Amino acid sequence: MASGPPILVVEDNDEDFEMLRLTFQEVAIPNPLFRCSDGEETLEFLRHEGRHSDAERAPRPGLILLDLNLAGMDGRQVLERLKADPALRSIPVIVLSTSDNPRDVQSCYQGGGSAYLLKPVDLERFEAMVRHFKAFWLEFVVPPPEQPREGPRR
Repeated sequence: MASGPPILVVEDNDEDFEMLRLTFQEVAIPNPLFRCSDGEETLEFLRHEGRHSDAERAPRPGLILLDLNLAGMDGRQVLERLKADPALRSIPVIVLSTSDNPRDVQSCYQGGGSAYLLKPVDLERFEAMVRHFKAFWLEFVVPPPEQPREGPRR
């Protein structure tokens, strides 16, 4: 049974998402996992709009794992919009990317990213990264309290 705050994975590659999902199972991460495949869908999910208007099926995540290279609105733009939204900016965002370009790393930290992880190419290192992620982010980090969403303005 899943427990802990939901984790939203923003990943457009089915194989990368499946490897992450299976590795989460392997290292016994109990948090419910949700996926968005592009930037626009991510904002809909977080704002409970469009196809994600049901808050029960699109819960506020305690953490977002964000790929940078997405079709359409890329991960950098998603990060920028999240951190500009007072209702969403406190959600920690960890960039999970294959890019080790120093400009990508710098722009993500300047844009409010909480961490930048390189996706290892081999399974053993990928599993080790997920184990360290679990130990640090899910067992030791104290997340910010959830900010109540503002109701309609009058």
